[in-house]
Amino acid sequence: MTMTPRLKLVTALAVAGFACPAFAAPEAADTATLQRLLERLERLEAQNTRLASEIRELKQEKAAIAHSLSSDRLSEKEPELTTRLKAVEQDVVALKPSAKLAEKLDGIEVEAGLTTVWQRASGLPHGTRDNGDKFNYRADLAVTAPLESIGDVEHKLFAHLRVGQGQGVNEPFGYLGHFSAPNASAFAVSGANPDDSVALLSEAWYQAAIPLSAAGRPSHHLEVTFGKIDIYGFFDQNEAAGDETSQFLNSALVSNPLLDLGGEVGVDANGTQPGLIASYVNEFDSAYPWRVALGVFGAGQTGSNYQDTADAPLVIAQFDTTLKPFPGLAGNYRAYAWTRRDVPRFLDDTTSEQHTGFGLSIDQKVADGVTLFGRYGQLLKGKLPFERAYVFGAQVSGNYWGRANDALGIGASWLKASSAYKRAGGEGYLSADSYDNGIADFTFTPSGAERIAEIYYRFHLNSQFSLSPDVQWIQRGGANRHADPVTVFGLRANIAY
Repeated sequence: MTMTPRLKLVTALAVAGFACPAFAAPEAADTATLQRLLERLERLEAQNTRLASEIRELKQEKAAIAHSLSSDRLSEKEPELTTRLKAVEQDVVALKPSAKLAEKLDGIEVEAGLTTVWQRASGLPHGTRDNGDKFNYRADLAVTAPLESIGDVEHKLFAHLRVGQGQGVNEPFGYLGHFSAPNASAFAVSGANPDDSVALLSEAWYQAAIPLSAAGRPSHHLEVTFGKIDIYGFFDQNEAAGDETSQFLNSALVSNPLLDLGGEVGVDANGTQPGLIASYVNEFDSAYPWRVALGVFGAGQTGSNYQDTADAPLVIAQFDTTLKPFPGLAGNYRAYAWTRRDVPRFLDDTTSEQHTGFGLSIDQKVADGVTLFGRYGQLLKGKLPFERAYVFGAQVSGNYWGRANDALGIGASWLKASSAYKRAGGEGYLSADSYDNGIADFTFTPSGAERIAEIYYRFHLNSQFSLSPDVQWIQRGGANRHADPVTVFGLRANIAY
């Protein structure tokens, strides 16, 4: 007969009691102690039985999991852990292509915008053609893609696509001899049928930033940029008056009028040109950085479109810095000069001359929500219809009236007619349409300057969508003292991402 552990313990205690009568006195305390020991023994036996059962179940589950993992197939009869693990593995495999794509796209920046403008001009001479409501739209898509670094050199590619239709009210102002264009946002591919809306690669350039400081030390570096470039992205910038899609619409307030309206930049028919820019950027004092840039651009009828790019280039140099003449309020100050040879002579395009000029562009905060701006341009050598330009104004944040994203802009420009232009009486500058388009009593006598004033209010519906009512006043268009004042009413819708 086999004895259980419990029976062995009881027998041992009984024998001990008989063998040692002195220690086995029939007292109630000893009986109670024995009873407690038996109860504890019963509990230990029960726990041991449960543990043995659980161990058997775990071994069986381990064997089932091992068998399930040996196959890639999913089955409802498999253990839940195996099913979930296989599902996770399949999700990871499915996400690998997306993860690789996301890694490749890391750092790429995309900007997109759609601008639509309505304008109507009041005060044009009686009989002016195309006098009425005018619409135009322009869409822009810009992509900046960083490239894999070469040592400490960081570099990137930039591409800008543009498409649009409509000239707004610009055309009648052109054949009436005005210096300025009331709609700088208007864009249509040169020579395209008005029914066509053709996308154009407006810009495509490469840029490398070459550090001149050791890692961890104050920064200064060289920047080299080359390709098809919009010159105003690198020269004559202005924080308060440099974006026709959200700020001023008149071209005389968007960039230096001598460079733009005077044609000194010599861009192609679509507004860009090939160029090479070398810049030195100094940021030893991060609060007061400064930069020196030198640009060489293909210019003119053939130089700007990659035919004879190096024959008669535009050379422009700029120094810009950040200053704080008012405590805590930063301002940007830019001074630049340009020169260009073999420019067709004014009123005599059979000969050429050299043009040289300089300009200033300033935007300065004078309060948390108020930025003043100004531009000045002066032609030093050569002849143009106007030889001097003044631009000034202010941008006020809507923060003052509880609309932090809104802005109010007020600006003015004064374009002084050149002596050569006044002596010629405007001849050679006006289109032939000025005389045969049926305008009644059209008289042109240049004197003084063309004066432009503009006011807009940018109302943000949300962070991406804004509406901007706009009013322009133009006096002495083309410096014509007989020209009646013209008012241009406009409404701009801009969606930017």
